[in-house]
Amino acid sequence: MKILIVGGGGREYAIALALKRDKSVEGLYFAPGNGATDELGTNMDIKDFEKLAEFVKKEGIGLTIVGPEAPLVEGITDIFRKHGLAIFGVSKEAAKLEGSKAFMKDFLSRHNIPTAKYIQTNSIKKAYEFIDTLSAPIVVKADGLCAGKGVIIAKSKDEAKQSAKDMLSGESFGNAGKNIVVEEFLDGYELSIFAVCDGENYKILPAAQDHKRLLDNDEGPNTGGMGAYAPTPLANDDIYAQAEEFVIKPTLKGMKEEGAPYTGTLFIGAMIVNKKLYVLEYNVRFGDPECEVLMPLLKTSAKELFYKAAIGRLNELDLEFKDEFAVGVVVASKDYPYKNSEPKPIISNVKNSADSYAAYAGVTKKEGVIYANGGRVLVCVGIGKSIKEARNRAYDLTKNISFEGAKFRNDIAYQALK
Repeated sequence: MKILIVGGGGREYAIALALKRDKSVEGLYFAPGNGATDELGTNMDIKDFEKLAEFVKKEGIGLTIVGPEAPLVEGITDIFRKHGLAIFGVSKEAAKLEGSKAFMKDFLSRHNIPTAKYIQTNSIKKAYEFIDTLSAPIVVKADGLCAGKGVIIAKSKDEAKQSAKDMLSGESFGNAGKNIVVEEFLDGYELSIFAVCDGENYKILPAAQDHKRLLDNDEGPNTGGMGAYAPTPLANDDIYAQAEEFVIKPTLKGMKEEGAPYTGTLFIGAMIVNKKLYVLEYNVRFGDPECEVLMPLLKTSAKELFYKAAIGRLNELDLEFKDEFAVGVVVASKDYPYKNSEPKPIISNVKNSADSYAAYAGVTKKEGVIYANGGRVLVCVGIGKSIKEARNRAYDLTKNISFEGAKFRNDIAYQALK
């Protein structure tokens, strides 16, 4: 089977490596891919979804996997399904769970799924009034897509009001902030829990933990993610049971009732407070960098997982994972997350192996040389029998790959090791 992967980040690179372990995968295509994915398959510069669907039909590509949220929100799967093509990813209607934080919070409320007390509004007056009912810290979120950066945790009511004002005026996040969600702060620890769904059935994956802040000890600004590890010992059988019973099952039931059956990845951003699970947010795709640590742990064929989900036959699949751990350390460019940095050549002695690999993301290729192109450049992933062994292998990789201005956190997986 030939497979197309839509996207061009570390998540898509990791999915490609997992697919290549299956001998029945004949060839990989990327749209658009990045400067390193052309070593795994063929990069395609086709942005129009209709033209991409025509290309898939012409080439006899049997499965398309959508990595990032933007094409899902824009409706790529609806177009491909209209053409009778197998595609892994949620419909445009279902993608509203990520595309609109207000829609997501209202959905949780409608279906009695546990979440923080909130208001969604475009009125500065209502936002201020609700802020006055809360104790600090207070969470203020832009409604639309902001690449993981549209969330402010305000340390005071005044800061929360200023954040709300900046968003609603369009100053902070443009149109994405013209509607906002203000919610109470939940004090606990975060988990990333993923379920692959086919509209009726689901398969739950090992829980991961992401590190959002730029600097060690969870300091500095929020980012798209500076590292992750899986499975996390902070998720026990009770947490998984709560996720299934109170979140995944009612979400699949609710989406079906609302005319948008959920086929794709359900990413639950969960907060655990006094052993109880609350939903902070939904994403409608794999997290990045969580995907990079989950894919190498798959024992079951990645092709079978994505294909069975795309065609509604997940119930036929036994999903198995290796009895190992993976730790991923994001190596970012000098000015991340404030602005893009100048491209810098990457010097690498890394060879991907069974126990470590580099997933390339923000890179371009020029005359055979791979350049760090700004943002999150790559993820160094280590796999081992313990979190400590996996972590050591990930950090060993960071010593063998470098570029001018490279930076990374030194404490990924500290929650599990302290």
